[in-house]
Amino acid sequence: MKRDYYEILGVSKTSTQDEIKKAYRKVAMQHHPDRNPGDKVSEEKFKEAAEAYEILNDADKKAQYDRFGHNAFAGGHGRGGFGGGMNMDDIFSQFGDIFGDGGGFGSFFGGGRQASTGRGNGSRGSNLRVKLKMNFEEIAKGASKTIKVKKHVKCTTCNGSGAKDKNSIQTCSGCGGSGQVRRVQNTFLGQMQTVTTCPTCNGQGSTITNKCTACKGEGRVYGEETVTIDIPAGVQEGMQLSISGKGNAGERGGAAGDLIVLIEEEAHAQLHRDGLNVAYDLHISFPDAVFGTQVEVPTIDGRAKIKIPAGTQSGKIFRLKGKGFPHVNSYEKGDQLIQVNIWTPQHLSHEEKQVLEKLQQSDNFEPKPEKNEKSFFDKVREMFS
Repeated sequence: MKRDYYEILGVSKTSTQDEIKKAYRKVAMQHHPDRNPGDKVSEEKFKEAAEAYEILNDADKKAQYDRFGHNAFAGGHGRGGFGGGMNMDDIFSQFGDIFGDGGGFGSFFGGGRQASTGRGNGSRGSNLRVKLKMNFEEIAKGASKTIKVKKHVKCTTCNGSGAKDKNSIQTCSGCGGSGQVRRVQNTFLGQMQTVTTCPTCNGQGSTITNKCTACKGEGRVYGEETVTIDIPAGVQEGMQLSISGKGNAGERGGAAGDLIVLIEEEAHAQLHRDGLNVAYDLHISFPDAVFGTQVEVPTIDGRAKIKIPAGTQSGKIFRLKGKGFPHVNSYEKGDQLIQVNIWTPQHLSHEEKQVLEKLQQSDNFEPKPEKNEKSFFDKVREMFS
């Protein structure tokens, strides 16, 4: 079970953004991998703190978390969710700036690891975008989808290093392995120091003397990966889900990009969606409207029986509470709205015409709407309220 984000950082709901930032810095410094080499417990706490900071440092995400807790990001942190599942490279690249000097943790622990450059860190892979079709039933309940993604994957021959063997990797002579070059210039204001990416190794801190023949030094090849995506209930057409680290592999061991999943809704044969509500047009005969009847109607999760009272007017709307779609970030759920339409026959036999002509003379068949009968516009307004 996930720990409370406020508890992880040791802050409260009323803490300011600056207090949250300072608290994260303190916890991350305590459990930083450079201070705790090989300590898996500290590494997990380090990742846990970064996850908490990612939510609490964002005003919108914090508001959702304060209202719904971890349910606000159902399926989010980890496989197939909204913005979670950060790996170590993501943490250093996203949050390294709060430790000052633009170099992440390196300035506190003698170099070693840096936000975007450093020994063994190649360039980050690009994001990928895929479309995923879902039917009404899958959207209502949530679903786990397995897809095959064609993309750049890590080269298994060199394990992503890009080198033929470990002896083919040398520390860059231009930066001494730091991936950065510091220059000092004399100006009228005094000496000014600038830090730039090393042009010799492109910030990787090492150079390859003998490239891997399989990937030609890139550390990645074009291939295919099977990805399982957990889709939360209630998603809508056009909604995007971000799966961290499932995009293109980076060059020479660089972090992989993200997989952006665009949701597409498959049209239902009988139902229509309007936000959280589901609409259905029910056609009944004139006798059924007069005498009343019981009918079955389709719903998202099967069929349901409803009773049509005697004397039901065309345009009457029945509501099946809770038979709509769930909200993706709350416990709210829509309804199914059923509009009754009385079917008028277009071709009549001679006997049928005679019967109707007799009825036409009856006062009882004269339209006499009640004063409290809702207008068409009132019904539409009520339907979508």
